[in-house]
Amino acid sequence: MDASATSQPSECTDTVNSDFTGISSSLKFVLGNLKNFVQLPMSTENYSVWRSQILKITRANGFDTFLDPSLPTPAQTITNSDGVTVHNPAYAKWLLTDQNLAAVICTTISPSILPYVLNLESTSSIWTTLATRFQSINRSRVIQLKNELQHISLKNSTMIQYLTDIKSIVDQIAAAGSIVDTEDVII
Repeated sequence: MDASATSQPSECTDTVNSDFTGISSSLKFVLGNLKNFVQLPMSTENYSVWRSQILKITRANGFDTFLDPSLPTPAQTITNSDGVTVHNPAYAKWLLTDQNLAAVICTTISPSILPYVLNLESTSSIWTTLATRFQSINRSRVIQLKNELQHISLKNSTMIQYLTDIKSIVDQIAAAGSIVDTEDVII
């Protein structure tokens, strides 16, 4: 009986430690598969597509809250019922998840953009910095593409090539997160 009594606390401790410091199966899935979902590294040309892919995979696995800078992080320490200040296990779990997400998101960013986020401390700060930096570039890109669409002409192209060029521009506008009205395409 002594052997079973001593093994139970150890098993209990292992369970508690894995609950607070272990990586959940959904986080393991995201860490192991994010590069499969986001096959092209984020660049100035594909920010909207990249953003959509990251948002969908984090939302599907319950990690989209780590992208929101308005949500508070758990306190690093808490005061227990005895009045003693101890490390907060919820903070440790949050930090483990946040840092793993930040690291895996950084693996999906092109080397030319990575320096903008390399020194940021949290997933939400990376997300916010990229949004701030690239949404304005994205808007400029949409304006440029819509201008190209308005000025495209048949010139020496075949009709098939001409229509393919139009479709390509419309697809690029859609990929940039904007909508092109059907009447604009016809005009």
